[in-house]
Amino acid sequence: MKKEDIRIVFMGTPEFAVTILDGLLQKKYTIAGVITAPGRPAGRGQKIHESAVKVFSKSKGLTVLQPANLKEVSFLNDLKNLKANLQIVVAFRMLPKVVWQMPALGTFNLHASLLPDYRGAAPINWAIINGEKETGVTTFFIDEKIDTGAVILQSKIDIHPTENAGELHDKLMHLGSELVLKTIKTIEDENVKTTTQPLKETKTAYKLNKDNCKVDWTSTMDRIYNLVRGLHPYPAAWGLLANGEDLLNIKLYEVVKHSEAHEFKAGHLIISKKAIKVAVKGGFIELINFKFPGKRQMDAVSFLNGFTFDENAKMI
Repeated sequence: MKKEDIRIVFMGTPEFAVTILDGLLQKKYTIAGVITAPGRPAGRGQKIHESAVKVFSKSKGLTVLQPANLKEVSFLNDLKNLKANLQIVVAFRMLPKVVWQMPALGTFNLHASLLPDYRGAAPINWAIINGEKETGVTTFFIDEKIDTGAVILQSKIDIHPTENAGELHDKLMHLGSELVLKTIKTIEDENVKTTTQPLKETKTAYKLNKDNCKVDWTSTMDRIYNLVRGLHPYPAAWGLLANGEDLLNIKLYEVVKHSEAHEFKAGHLIISKKAIKVAVKGGFIELINFKFPGKRQMDAVSFLNGFTFDENAKMI
């Protein structure tokens, strides 16, 4: 099969997907059309915010479809009319069978983990939160369930012990672009060999929510440190400061861990003119960069210049 014989429909929404789409265009693959999420109202003015993929696609003159319902007859007809024989999915949403079965060469997905580990919505975050030393990207043919299809290719990468989710995201984005191109080449060469995934999984990339982003100060120093870097820059870990009669929600963007024996209770604060440290199991977590309600993001020195701690203040 020749490269010219491949017509691709690309499906994706965030910036992560833009890099993969750009890689396909740079390699001169034919993009028959792009499917992305409908625009959503955002900000004070509730102006329609278009996805990163739509903005990029329009700048390249690509055909863009934004269906609200992937089973809608009009959308399915529009999709057929694109006459694609391969669909590539990157950070989109679950597809109905009628969509993923449509192209002759199949529909494959790029997932930011080493499947079957970390199936789900937030694989990059959970790999760091759980203290993994390596992760990677996987391409697989889509089937009826989420992230369970036959694996085509995988690429591994080390996770640096101080790396945050944003940094790892960018590395996996570029690694993923390379893997997608390798995957298309195997399809082009008619040399695809897949591996069936075990249905059972041991590590899950649960959707992030307020509860699983909250710091448990009775946890270990390493667990808290990994939670903060695994949620930076978004959505950010958070903790509660009991300061006199006030209970303040603090978003934590950057912390440093100090391994040190002590006899303080979990959550006890050690405050100096230049630092805020929280006693935890195994040492202290120093708050480097954070945000209080109604305040801008700031470092400890800036914050301490204008804030008074109660003598019994603690993190809870």
